[in-house]
Amino acid sequence: MVRALELARRGIALAHPNPMVGTVLVKNGRIVGEGFHTYAGRRHAEVIAIEKAGRAARGATLYLNLEPCCHTGRTGPCTDAIRAAGIMRVVAAMGDPNPAVAGRGFRRLRRAGVKITAGVREAEAQRLNEAFAKWIRTGKPLITQKTALTLDGRIAVPDGSVTWITSRESREEVQQLRHAADALMTGAGTVIADNPQLTDRTGLPRRRPLLRVILDSRLRIPLTSKLVRGAQEDVLIFTTRPEDSTRACALRRAGVEVVRVRSRRGHVDLDEVIRELGRREILSVLLEAGATLNGAALEAGIVDKIILFFAPKFIGDEGVPAVRGNWRALARLPALTNLTLRRFGPDFALEGYLRHVYRNR
Repeated sequence: MVRALELARRGIALAHPNPMVGTVLVKNGRIVGEGFHTYAGRRHAEVIAIEKAGRAARGATLYLNLEPCCHTGRTGPCTDAIRAAGIMRVVAAMGDPNPAVAGRGFRRLRRAGVKITAGVREAEAQRLNEAFAKWIRTGKPLITQKTALTLDGRIAVPDGSVTWITSRESREEVQQLRHAADALMTGAGTVIADNPQLTDRTGLPRRRPLLRVILDSRLRIPLTSKLVRGAQEDVLIFTTRPEDSTRACALRRAGVEVVRVRSRRGHVDLDEVIRELGRREILSVLLEAGATLNGAALEAGIVDKIILFFAPKFIGDEGVPAVRGNWRALARLPALTNLTLRRFGPDFALEGYLRHVYRNR
C-alpha cells in the first residue's frame, strides 16, 4: 500500500478532476504489475497494472489507494477488468467518496468472489484525495489558507514594503503547494501592494495551467501589473462591477477573464466565487492573501484547511496582522484539528483543519 500511495502521488496536478490512484499487483510475493492514473492517459491505474501483469494477474492481489470504480465514464468499470483478469483479492485504502458510487465497487467484487480488505492506511489515502472528496460531495473546491508570518503574528512591516519573512526552504514548500493546487487566489490589495506573479515555479508537469484568481470588487488591478501583462487565459478576476465596463473590457483585451458576481457588504460574494470555481472543475484552491481577505474568508466559512509558516522573527505590534475582521465572528471559529508540525529550514509550519472534508455542507 505504501507503494500504491507513492504511485498515486505521481498524479499530482495530472489527474484532476479525477482522483489520484496508484495500484500494485502482487503474486507469490513479488510485484507483477503497477500503474497510476493521469487524466490525459485515460486508462485507470487498475487497468494499467493488469495490462503490465498479463497472465500473471490471475490469482494475484491488487493493492490500491481507492475503491475500484464500477460505472462507465471515459472508460469502462475497473471492477469488470479486475474480474476478467482473475484477481483473487483487492486491498484498498479507502472507499470512493462519491456518494453516488461509494461501496458499490466493493459489493460488486464481493459478489464475484473477490476477497476485499479495506481501510489500510486510510487516513493517508484520504488526505491525498481530500480535494476530490470535497468537490465530488459538495461541488465546491477545497480551500487552503496559507500564511507566512512572524512569531508575533505579523505578515508585513508597518510601511507595507515587500520583505521575505520566511526562509528559502519554506518558499520552496509553498511552490509545491501551488503545484498541487488547481487555483491560487488572492485579493486586489495584495496585487497592488506586492505586484506578484502568483505562478507555479516548480517546473513539474501539470495538465492545466495554475489558474490565478483575483478578487477585485472595484476592478482596481493595474493594467501594468505582472499578472495582467503575463495573462495567458490563466487569470480570472471576480468583481461586482459591470462586465461591459470600460475597465473590464480593457482587462479582457489584455487576456484576463472578468466575471461579475453579486456583492455582499460591498465586496464579492465569496460563496458564489467558490461555487463558480467548482463548476469549472477546480478541486483545490490555495488562498494566499492579506489580512483583510484572510479574515473575510474565515468569517464566510469557506476555509477548510490552514497552513501557517512561522519564521523565528518579530516585527512588533505596528506590523500588519495575519487576519483582520470581526473578532466576535472569528472567535466563534472552531479550533483547528488534525494538527501537524513540520520544519522547513529555520521555520516551522503548523497545519490543521477547520472542518472534516468528508462531511457534506
